[in-house]
Amino acid sequence: MSPFREIKMNKWKPLLLASSIALGASIYTQVASETESSSKSLTEVAINSENNANWQAVKDNFVKPSKNELKQRLSKLQYDVTQKDATERPFKNEYWDNKQDGIYVDIVSGEPLFSSTDKYKSGTGWPSFTQPIQSNALTSHKDRKLFYTRTELRSRIADSHLGHVFEDGPKPTGLRYCINSASLRFVPKEQLAEQGYANFLSLFEK
Repeated sequence: MSPFREIKMNKWKPLLLASSIALGASIYTQVASETESSSKSLTEVAINSENNANWQAVKDNFVKPSKNELKQRLSKLQYDVTQKDATERPFKNEYWDNKQDGIYVDIVSGEPLFSSTDKYKSGTGWPSFTQPIQSNALTSHKDRKLFYTRTELRSRIADSHLGHVFEDGPKPTGLRYCINSASLRFVPKEQLAEQGYANFLSLFEK
């Protein structure tokens, strides 16, 4: 390399370094802003206090079975979705168009997650809800498996992969909880008491 070319490159190194730092800071700020916005929306959802009490009353009844038991009890799709973070096909799943009254519980542990009173037709081909039965029923995590950051949802007790939450839902929350049917088991309103979910009958008495 000639002395002249080396001097020229050295001249531009500080500018190139500064530009790279600025670009990195810009990307970090954008991602952080999007994540903060999503987290803020999740924490600001107003869940009925009665639902909170109902969930707290039953949460100790549910545990996560062993891996071997899950492999025997769950279908391959249910296992892959809940334990390996897979996604089922839209419009080809059990509950996307279910209109019955009842609640949706974790297929793994039975913990109550969503109510039909918060279910709506999103047109996506997956069961969609405006909010969970109780804010503490779910945990949220950053998901960067695609080319953008999403907010993954998991059940609190069994840590089952459920789906994702997006900020394009209807009022009152503005959120869309997009959930895999394979993660859920539906308990009809008429069977709530029989299956140990009598506390949630009040959801359908209003």
